[in-house]
Amino acid sequence: MGSTLTDILDAAAHGRFPSPDGGTTVVPQPSCRDAGVIAFTGHSVVFTDEDPQWVRRTLASVDCDPLAATMNPRFLGALLDHTRRSMDTIDLLTVASSLDGPPPLPLTELADAGHPRELRARRRRDDIRVWAAEGGVVVLGRGVAGRWEAATEVDDGCRHRGLGRALATAARHLVPDGDPVWAQQAAGNARSVRAFQAAGFRPVGAEALLLAT
Repeated sequence: MGSTLTDILDAAAHGRFPSPDGGTTVVPQPSCRDAGVIAFTGHSVVFTDEDPQWVRRTLASVDCDPLAATMNPRFLGALLDHTRRSMDTIDLLTVASSLDGPPPLPLTELADAGHPRELRARRRRDDIRVWAAEGGVVVLGRGVAGRWEAATEVDDGCRHRGLGRALATAARHLVPDGDPVWAQQAAGNARSVRAFQAAGFRPVGAEALLLAT
């Protein structure tokens, strides 16, 4: 397994995961902005600039199955308090390879769109680009460890027509340089989970992203 979060994510994007040994790897934050936890099958990665020994002592104090400790609310709450950060939710972390050719639907790139999805993305990502389709948008930007991340939004009146799947698929055509594209979905947002998986995004783990306040 690689020694940096970038190495670990690059390997996971190509189907090579940490050994499911029940352990936890602590690595430095890839940037001042990005800290958090990724739980793969049987192994977790905590990316933080806090003392790794503090992380391990805190995990050991959590009264639960060790395999679940990094995503346990007690540990996450302690990590949030210790780092003075905030978080929204635990997301399903998914990834897909890029695709050649044009997207499957007409898109228009927007400049400074001011769309709520774009404004939300700017807190978490760099190099934001936004494309509009009839009834929705797709957003690309560089997020955790510089990975390309996609997000979509479908207007209320255009749901249940396959547009979410088409927008998620479009992200695979839009990502530059042939890089993989990542996406996070809240576990309870079943509609988004179905759309991204139908577009070829593979689940690789769970992610709790800690946001600087």
